[in-house]
Amino acid sequence: MAVNTDFLGRTYPPSGPYAVTADEIAAFAAAVGATDPLHTDPAAARAAGYADVIAPPTMAVKYEQQSSRAYVADPAAGIDYSRVVHGEESFVHHRPIMAGDELTATTTVASIRQAGGHSMITVVTDLTGADGEPVTTASSTIVVRGGE
Repeated sequence: MAVNTDFLGRTYPPSGPYAVTADEIAAFAAAVGATDPLHTDPAAARAAGYADVIAPPTMAVKYEQQSSRAYVADPAAGIDYSRVVHGEESFVHHRPIMAGDELTATTTVASIRQAGGHSMITVVTDLTGADGEPVTTASSTIVVRGGE
């Protein structure tokens, strides 16, 4: 089945809320080798003006992928995940993700295009805090390899 281009522009219902904990942030920081004490030491984070520890910038991908799973796993979208490779990821951070956040994620299929027999799909996921204010906008491109 080919990627269904009718999904272009589709916005999925919000997912979450995702509770962000200091333990999750510390584990993610350790996994990616982020050693800044702002990720693990609440006193250092408060001294820097934050209410609690802040996540490494790339931790937003965790919530982006949980949200965009609704699109990728939708059988009508025509995405064969065994043929997917990651293209690129980018973030616009409106503020850091912080321990204690309750994030909600909303994913929109921003583009679907063909290139060399492959489908290039970009989704944009907006992460918002419990107050509805923007936290991060994540843009993710996957490539669904064509052919057999």
